[in-house]
Amino acid sequence: MCSEDLHKARAPLFEAMVAHHATKSVSLHVPGHKSGQGLQEEGADFLQSIMSIDYTEITGLDDLHHPEGVIREAELLAADCFGAEETYFLVGGSTVGNLAMIGAVCQRNDLILVQRNVHKSVIHGLMLAGAQAIFLAPEVDEETGVATGLHIEVVKQAIEQYPNAKALFITNPNYYGIGTDLKPFAELMHEKGKLLLVDEAHGAHFGFHEEVPPSALSQGADAVVQSTHKMLTAMTMGAMLHVQGPRINRKALQQLLAMLQSSSPSYPIMASLDLARKRMHTEGHAWLKQGLHIMKEFREKVEALQCLRVYPKEHQQSFGAGGVETMTDPFKIAIYDPTHSMSGAELKERLEAEGCFIEMTDGYLVLLVFTPANSREDMLRVVQVLSNICLDIMNRKQELQAPISNIIKLPTYAPISSPIRFDHSVLFQETTQMVNIEEAIGKRSGEMVIPYPPGIPYLYPGEVITASVAEALVFLARQGIRFQGTYFGQTNKLTIYTDHEGAS
Repeated sequence: MCSEDLHKARAPLFEAMVAHHATKSVSLHVPGHKSGQGLQEEGADFLQSIMSIDYTEITGLDDLHHPEGVIREAELLAADCFGAEETYFLVGGSTVGNLAMIGAVCQRNDLILVQRNVHKSVIHGLMLAGAQAIFLAPEVDEETGVATGLHIEVVKQAIEQYPNAKALFITNPNYYGIGTDLKPFAELMHEKGKLLLVDEAHGAHFGFHEEVPPSALSQGADAVVQSTHKMLTAMTMGAMLHVQGPRINRKALQQLLAMLQSSSPSYPIMASLDLARKRMHTEGHAWLKQGLHIMKEFREKVEALQCLRVYPKEHQQSFGAGGVETMTDPFKIAIYDPTHSMSGAELKERLEAEGCFIEMTDGYLVLLVFTPANSREDMLRVVQVLSNICLDIMNRKQELQAPISNIIKLPTYAPISSPIRFDHSVLFQETTQMVNIEEAIGKRSGEMVIPYPPGIPYLYPGEVITASVAEALVFLARQGIRFQGTYFGQTNKLTIYTDHEGAS
């Protein structure tokens, strides 16, 4: 093994934490549990081990907000592993990365092009920056109603209409693992002197095997956030922000991260980022290969059941009238009953009743998120549960029929919106009231309405509530979908602005 390989095989931050633990030193610093000594008995079995290395910025363990030692080394190794020029560890998930990316690019009233089906953290970033967004509607898969990717022609048209836009913000892949080729978007934006920002929260494993899509960085993105905890092995809230090229203001990024992240960052989370990077650096291809083999077998077994369908059908497809070519993540598989005799909510209940807890349901599809950490035994257990469900479906004696269109009931949005000004200080000053959803149509929303998961807003504050949006929200509520930011799920009412001035 060469010296470079030995360097990649290190986990400098984790190793420094283990070395400090071995000194058996007396803790005269925070945190107050004193390496787990303060735990009560019922918590010791679960938390003692991790709390024993739950440190703070003491000598030898560096400082996330001014890294010069082992954290700096760990971040440099992460940049090398994931193909970035510079990488920042995040202990607040991809959320904090999205906030920082937008804040580093947009000042108050600046324009930015934004893919409409973004995570709520992007909307929050726009609010904090006081930026104006031009929302671009993605293509929609007519069979399922799932929003896929943007069409490059829509982006070109948006730039022609709004040449002062600073950047394009894309979510790639989406919650279902569907992504698009980002090279044309990167080339277009850079040709116009603009940035491409990518929320790649669900794609930290991209680029490590030829059977998964390439990473956003390898396709030219200027800044990319990844939730290392979603598809790799970091602890929850562990994420990374990767940057490359001269277009992004790195000093601004660093200052924003110092403002947005805790001044007492979690060392266990950072250590898990270090170890997740080490795994991908030293055995990423082999680890993914093992998981991909299990996924291939799973797909074959589920497709053989016949009474359930797998979405998407293939690794590469063309969706929507515009023919957007997509690339799909083999580890994300959604399943639905094409006879519509069993809803997504029922499928979720049946799976969970037999010990298989899924990521989400959108009303018809249930999304199963596998990673290379899932064993073949896990996969076979899920197949057995799905086989049992199929017996119930067949016993209902319903003939298979073609799926209806738009079964998820996504709202209809304009391909390119007018500029929407986001300013949280203004929004909080307006008068609001709650009304029945039928009365809310045509009014401006006074709240962000977020089906969760996946956390993609159907309404943002100031947006006009259309009949299409109202229909979609009623549909989701009937399917038992939970909402954030609103009491609509419990009351069938939405909050609206009652005055005429506002953010839109």
